[in-house]
Amino acid sequence: MLTIRKSGERGYADHGWLKSFHSFSFAGYHDPAHMGWGNLRVINEDRIDPGTGFGTHGHRDMEIISYVLSGELAHKDSMGNVVSIPPGDVQRMSAGRGVQHSEFNHAPNELTHFLQIWILPNVSSIDPSYEQKTIDPSLKRGRLLAVASQEAYPQAVKIHADATLWAGEFDGIESQNMTLDVKRKTYVHLIKGELSVNGEILQTGDAALLSNETALHLSHGKAAEVLVFDLSAN
Repeated sequence: MLTIRKSGERGYADHGWLKSFHSFSFAGYHDPAHMGWGNLRVINEDRIDPGTGFGTHGHRDMEIISYVLSGELAHKDSMGNVVSIPPGDVQRMSAGRGVQHSEFNHAPNELTHFLQIWILPNVSSIDPSYEQKTIDPSLKRGRLLAVASQEAYPQAVKIHADATLWAGEFDGIESQNMTLDVKRKTYVHLIKGELSVNGEILQTGDAALLSNETALHLSHGKAAEVLVFDLSAN
């Protein structure tokens, strides 16, 4: 089964300094029909105004991935990490038994646009940890590249969750086929552009939710950037 969720159906919050689209129920947005997909719990598309950000706050027992699209995201945490995350980098923070962190846009004149992704871990109360990798854009050209996984992929940050996140860029005749396990779930999030997913056309911000499917086919991209999640069904 394949279900399309249009970009405009997502939750939306305007906090002045922060504008955020919520793919799943989050904070003040609650939709019983969209509480998550498999072990994927959050995809927030956030835009942070210049000179603002998220003050210090805590997390526990969650795998948190940041995927920066434009601008830079300044990260500081209770593990001692003080880093900047530019576009093209993938950051993973395993909250484990508990971590405090902040995220800011220190640029004076530029928005920070990024995806905040939360996946439920398959272990609890571990030591919190941090990892960040720079992804060569050419490795995502016309194909899906694993960028976060519990498996050992060269370009992927390590997550403590039964999931793999793939990223790709498609245009023109470029295409990708992937065999799916019917016992798992797949979530496709189109970051930008246009893309055919198993024959259904997605536009910027749209998503495709797949279950009991044996194959994924991506094609007919128009300046498309896409994330594909392979997820536990629970």
